[in-house]
Amino acid sequence: MASEALNLESFESWFRDQGGELDASAMGFAIFADSGRGAIALRDIPEGHTLFCIPRDLTLSLRTSSLPAKFGKDVWKHHELHNGWAGLMLCMMWEESLGASSKWSGYLSSLPTAFTTPMFWTEEDIQELKGTAVVGKIGRDDAERDYHQKLIPAMKSRPDLFPEELIPQYYSLERYHMMGSRILSRSFHVEPWKGEEDHEDEEEHSHADAPQSDDPNRMDVDSENPTGDAVEENAESQNDETSQLELALDEDSDEDEDVENPADVAMVPMADMLNARFESENAKLFYEERHLKMVTTKHIKAGEQIWNTYGDPPNSDLLRRYGHVDVVSLPPPLAGEGNPADVVEVRADLVVSSVRKIRKTAAGDIQSRVDFWLEEADDDTFILTTDCELPEELISFLRLLFLSKDEWNKTKSKGKLPKAKMEPELLPVIADVLKQRLAEYPTSIEEDERLLAPEHAQDLSFNKRNAVVVRLGEKRILRGALHKVEALLGSQKGKDKKRARENEADGRGKKAKR
Repeated sequence: MASEALNLESFESWFRDQGGELDASAMGFAIFADSGRGAIALRDIPEGHTLFCIPRDLTLSLRTSSLPAKFGKDVWKHHELHNGWAGLMLCMMWEESLGASSKWSGYLSSLPTAFTTPMFWTEEDIQELKGTAVVGKIGRDDAERDYHQKLIPAMKSRPDLFPEELIPQYYSLERYHMMGSRILSRSFHVEPWKGEEDHEDEEEHSHADAPQSDDPNRMDVDSENPTGDAVEENAESQNDETSQLELALDEDSDEDEDVENPADVAMVPMADMLNARFESENAKLFYEERHLKMVTTKHIKAGEQIWNTYGDPPNSDLLRRYGHVDVVSLPPPLAGEGNPADVVEVRADLVVSSVRKIRKTAAGDIQSRVDFWLEEADDDTFILTTDCELPEELISFLRLLFLSKDEWNKTKSKGKLPKAKMEPELLPVIADVLKQRLAEYPTSIEEDERLLAPEHAQDLSFNKRNAVVVRLGEKRILRGALHKVEALLGSQKGKDKKRARENEADGRGKKAKR
């Protein structure tokens, strides 16, 4: 604990030396039992108070590190370091290898070196997540493929930048995973400043919410310039060579507006010291032309933790990115404790399997409809949330699979998907889908609830407890949705029986008249 405090003091000193401003009378640091290292209010802090201010060139990204410029745009692109996070991970490893001569040495030395995310779990622990969407999103194999196919060739091409004797210490696969986890858990989406020509328009939208990146869980930044796309001109902090490469990076990003520009992913010293918890945000990062500022969004009492926001993601994403889960009271129709933002994914192939089981349809006919769906909707999973309502997309997909041949031909010619109108014939298939999805977990809801009961929870390892919380949250959603479908099925059966009785009575009446 003493070394932790000393490390934080060193970090604060480095931050100020690099031009950062911190209100040390308002904000300090502490170790919290439930959330680890975080920021604490040292006194009552009013809403709208600036806690700290970060120069833009103190953020660490592809725009601010000098490594991309040393490679040159063409070589950087040749090694595909302009795509994904591999380039930033290499920059971070390189900056760390420079030691005290790196501008970010005081920051990098303060970052965590151990993580509780599934990326670092044993295979036995990962098995506890079976059935959840987490397993398919850990991405260890993809990361290692990038390491061997992108980073190793890039480093070998520049022995002047990456001396062979330093590779085991600073550029190992283990450190590569560590840098990726630092980005995953601590990075911000920081767009470049738009420029002076639109300054009047920007003032009209002061402190408006910035658009979220494609990854909804990364810490977001509010801005006076939510749509900026020009590189900030700052001759004092950028040399001409680096600025030219920044322009090239931004030009490359214009090729596909739907894909996040990797140059927008930035490590933001001091800002990443704040923890986050579901609906607890009391401070938020705003960006301006030359600085980023952490500003309180509500009154904070002395001794309270200062919380940033990660956008209130589900526990599956919290665990994958940050290595922890949120547990609070759940709103109806669910009960107990969990994460109100939880979701569960239902794959389209599971839906197709149920349709084939219940409805006799030729495989080729179904495949042509699935292909049509993927072209028009471009989504092969359906998301259920804690309201336990059936997604409109799922209903539309099922109606597409249930269309008669003539209806299918008309739909195909129009190029329009069926409306999400619930029909009685869909209910048995949906019930089967939900039951199949529940069967993918290795344990039942009741078993998981027993594991998390106070008398048993203390016997669980940290990883297993988090895995149980994630899978239980998903199963509760599925059970809630299944209960709603079964209620509809029961109601439909009641209507069918009533209709049958009425038809029978009507038939007897007609017979009597004859």
